[in-house]
Amino acid sequence: MILCCGEVLIDLVPRPGDHEGALLPLPGGGPFNTAIALARLGLETAFFCPVSTDGFGAKIAARLVAEGVQSQGPRTPAPTPLAVVTLDPEGRADYAFHIEATALHAFTPDAPQVDALAQGPADIAVFGGISLGLEPCGTGFEALFRRQKAAGAVIVIDPNIRPAVIAPGDIPRARLARMIPQADILKLSEEDLAWLSAEPEAQLRHWLCAGVSLICLTLGAGGVRILTPQQDFHLPALPVTPVDTIGAGDSFTAGLLSLLWDAGLRSPEALRDLSEDRLRAAADFAQRVAARTCSRAGADPPQRHEVD
Repeated sequence: MILCCGEVLIDLVPRPGDHEGALLPLPGGGPFNTAIALARLGLETAFFCPVSTDGFGAKIAARLVAEGVQSQGPRTPAPTPLAVVTLDPEGRADYAFHIEATALHAFTPDAPQVDALAQGPADIAVFGGISLGLEPCGTGFEALFRRQKAAGAVIVIDPNIRPAVIAPGDIPRARLARMIPQADILKLSEEDLAWLSAEPEAQLRHWLCAGVSLICLTLGAGGVRILTPQQDFHLPALPVTPVDTIGAGDSFTAGLLSLLWDAGLRSPEALRDLSEDRLRAAADFAQRVAARTCSRAGADPPQRHEVD
């Protein structure tokens, strides 16, 4: 089972073809999108984040049920977080977040769910998104991360940095500095890398030396770079005319994990035996999943039969 941990919110997305400024409310958030994409690719998936009892929360809960994703987070009367999406002419998304005093902050380090989830560890646990850059939920998710790591889960981190919403001060940077070297798989964009380090090449090598087994550095139209302690290669981007980029990175993560799961990834040790051919195939599949997501509006990842 793959457990995705982090925020869920409502994306307020420009309605396709509407020039009056109408917005379409769609469940979103990086870890939530990854969970939905994994389920559509046929994997047993669970999702953890507090979900509001308000109308938007009911929409989120119903979506999880409809997609076959196990919801393991508590319900809370705090309102659902929102992200107002703006698209540029190429479909690239920008986000304005409204998250203060929302359901995302209902998760704290002493929440009973930290111990409960540690009792039944996942095979793979995915962490990331804005939830790691906020308080108190960031500390709560880090506590859950430590429990899953200690229990032997394969740890995946996608930092998905959003500078405009990250809490002020050094806490978010210090948290990522602690967590990333303990990851087995790190997926990040070139924008994430630039925010995390002024010396990107040295930083990549530092993470590999610290114990990260696989780094996937997405380069937008430039494709993707795959790094392991023994390998460093590049795959060009697939041709696609994007409607928007919402959920593209999350779909990439899901596609990558889907093929690695098929290859037998159930423990951190299994990553060390993956050949370059296997990694190329997984990265290529991940790009196909992301490209299909970009070809339609919103975070709407494909079913497995659409990308096989």
